[in-house]
Amino acid sequence: MPRVLEALDHTVEQLEKGEITKIEAIDTLLSEEYATRETRRIDVLLRTAKLLPAKTLEGFNFSCQPSLDRERNAALTQLDFIQRAEFIHFLGQPGTSKSHLATALGIAAAKAGRSVYRATLADLITELHQAEREGRLAEKLRFYTRALRLIVDEIGYLPIFTRGANLFFQLVKARYEKGP
Repeated sequence: MPRVLEALDHTVEQLEKGEITKIEAIDTLLSEEYATRETRRIDVLLRTAKLLPAKTLEGFNFSCQPSLDRERNAALTQLDFIQRAEFIHFLGQPGTSKSHLATALGIAAAKAGRSVYRATLADLITELHQAEREGRLAEKLRFYTRALRLIVDEIGYLPIFTRGANLFFQLVKARYEKGP
């Protein structure tokens, strides 16, 4: 328990001075270790899910997008839509913060212990196409269906070739059985 070792001397000092009880000392040490591990767990989840740089709803500037309903977006962070297996679509012109909102929901889901993965449509199609060429398409489709939530970003920015559209359809079909 690395964080306990870091905090041990200071906590023993407080204990010896009578500033805290033995139970409080143990609680402090274990709480700090838990907080450190939780922070590390979330950092790994965000990196693995490709949700960095981290964007949160708290950091969203609603004054730049007055047409967005702050309360409705805040309600989404409760993640009830996950239990209901609903899809969330953010539609709008480039620069309207769709990626920010999608990433914020992904981070909320990851922090709540839900598996999430984020990728651009172009990256998805490139990886699916490469996997198909290498005879690993089924494996790659399983990878993308493992996460409870798949965030597909930047749809419509780049043209999609016919084979890419077919590969993306296979992914949607594979995920349809599992969930959004």
